[in-house]
Amino acid sequence: MRVLMTGATGFIGRALALALLRQGHELVCAVRDPARLDLGEGRWQALQADLSQLPSAGWWQARMAGVDGVVNAVGILREAPGQQFDVLHHRAPVELFRAAAAAGVKTVLHVSALGADAQAQSRYHLSKKAADDVLRTLPLGGAIVQPSVVYGPHGASAGLFNRMAAAPLLALPQQGRMPVQPVHLDDVVAGMVALLQAPPARVATVAFVGPQPQSLADYLRALRRVLGIAGPLPVLPLPTPLFMAGAALAAHLPGSLLDAESAGMLLRGNAAPAQDFERVLGRPPRPVSRFVEPAWAPALRAQAVLGTWLPVLRLALALMWIWTGIVSLGLYPVQESYALLARVGLTGGLATLALYGAAGLDIALGVLTLACPAAWRRSLYAVQLLLIGGYTVLISLFLPEYWLHPYGPISKNLPILAVIGLLWALAPARR
Repeated sequence: MRVLMTGATGFIGRALALALLRQGHELVCAVRDPARLDLGEGRWQALQADLSQLPSAGWWQARMAGVDGVVNAVGILREAPGQQFDVLHHRAPVELFRAAAAAGVKTVLHVSALGADAQAQSRYHLSKKAADDVLRTLPLGGAIVQPSVVYGPHGASAGLFNRMAAAPLLALPQQGRMPVQPVHLDDVVAGMVALLQAPPARVATVAFVGPQPQSLADYLRALRRVLGIAGPLPVLPLPTPLFMAGAALAAHLPGSLLDAESAGMLLRGNAAPAQDFERVLGRPPRPVSRFVEPAWAPALRAQAVLGTWLPVLRLALALMWIWTGIVSLGLYPVQESYALLARVGLTGGLATLALYGAAGLDIALGVLTLACPAAWRRSLYAVQLLLIGGYTVLISLFLPEYWLHPYGPISKNLPILAVIGLLWALAPARR
């Protein structure tokens, strides 16, 4: 089968493309940047096509010679400059669908979303529904695939849920009772391959969901068990207005999956009957307890735990530097600070410069720990390691009794150095 597909660089699209190539199918992958597409061995070619520029039905039709099926797997969770829901989810796919009908293509698969129905309220769901509605009117076979939350080892949403599952406790709106029905990426791909090989004569709508609904809180607890993370996962109630305000703030963070619209979709829930999907698969979809292969669990657990705690370590480290600087500026008696500096050999103007210069440097390091671009973090952490290491050496030489202090003001530098070393090792290298 020769298949023209969009979205082959995406989460679902790439997995589907690799599965089709393994079965010997030929792919024509319409992508915005062909240089980003690498599917390895098999019969495939990249077709440069930017859906944000709305290629017309005529443009698509001219490139459908010999095409047996069309798959649209393009989707975005949040809008960005040059990427709008109405264009990428609705208007561009409709041109593709109309071209397929005009070219005599027999089968179209369209990846929509569970919730793209008469109750849809978000622009995400409404744009998906608009394309679904048009596709249903065309003389085509195939299916509208409406997945629930899709879990895959390298998926962005899976990573988010893994990190949530690794937390010591959570606060969620409705105490996490909103229904979800997670489905594994492998089952989504298997279902789409099955629909391509035996498509319905007229476009059918199939909810791709897990075996049964469960609350979001229970889903996270199940993931916690699968990942092998010890302990329960208490979930505290979070007032919905506070959650929505937090989502509005999160929308301004780079790479955030959460904004007011995605928060609203989460509150609505995400579940549907699984019978149609079971018939497509010829078996029940896998439960959450089988989402993670045992061999993958240790790596995913480490990734989830680090993803949860590294931001906490950064915040704690930043507050330590800032508070140390503030204390040095006067909360600790200045004369006693001068007395300590004198024992190191610094008096007069040099002592003043050392005291207030070090305090300013501490505060600056704290602020930079929070605000420094990721590309510069390794250098920042290296400076902190050298500074704390230098302080420790000087105090060991001139004030050795502090090693014997019952509150451990110097021995506590050792775990701090370990924390900074961990942050340094995990910080991205500069390109």
